Amino acid sequence: MDQQPIDSFPPEVIEKLKTYVYRLIDPRNGETFYVGKGKGNRVFAHIREEHGIEGDDLGNKMKRIRQIRLARFDVAHVIHRHGMDDTTAFEVESALMDAYPGLTNEAGGVGGNEFGAMHALEIIREYTAETAVFRHDAILISVNRSAAESSLYEATRYAWKVSLAQARKAEVVLAIVQGIIKGAFIADEWLEATAANFPGRHDVPGRYGFNGREAPDDVKHLYVGKRVPDEYRKRGAANPIKYSKQ
Repeated sequence: MDQQPIDSFPPEVIEKLKTYVYRLIDPRNGETFYVGKGKGNRVFAHIREEHGIEGDDLGNKMKRIRQIRLARFDVAHVIHRHGMDDTTAFEVESALMDAYPGLTNEAGGVGGNEFGAMHALEIIREYTAETAVFRHDAILISVNRSAAESSLYEATRYAWKVSLAQARKAEVVLAIVQGIIKGAFIADEWLEATAANFPGRHDVPGRYGFNGREAPDDVKHLYVGKRVPDEYRKRGAANPIKYSKQ
């Protein structure tokens, strides 16, 4: 006799689960396409979110879920770790994101840009690099390493939840990849993150991007290749945006 699909946890199980990290898996090829963190019935809610969402509002995760359903399969899942506090769960979630490239997650794992997967030589370079001393009002943006491989400027300029007043005050925008300053740019203007303002991009409500250019060589010399001071690199910090203190 076939076992009926499970679509929720009993209350007594939820109490024991605490915070957990899970993977959503495409049963057609065994590929993990999403890693998430949650409590209660979050894993099942994610699987069901596809209903009622149409057109451009359907993100990559939901598109995959819909494709699986249209093929008459159920989304598979694994509760990868459970019984954790939130801090530990964030670390596990971030590590799993590193382990499964090509995920549909819109955001990277907490701390993944600075404490994520690296070669030993990269770690040595990071922690032996000279520490930057800020001589300008700067906005620091942690950029995903894979996104920066195509164009560091494009990866840095779009689209962020920033304080518009602080962003416009900044004299330089610094692109950070795993704790090292990789680029320095001058923002000529900060605009709402819309396709109208940034042709070829999609709208990201509540976020901003900038149009600008590379910083002059004397400014780049001050920062590029140097290590972000420890006070700006707190483990578990979710916000990729930081503002310097002179």
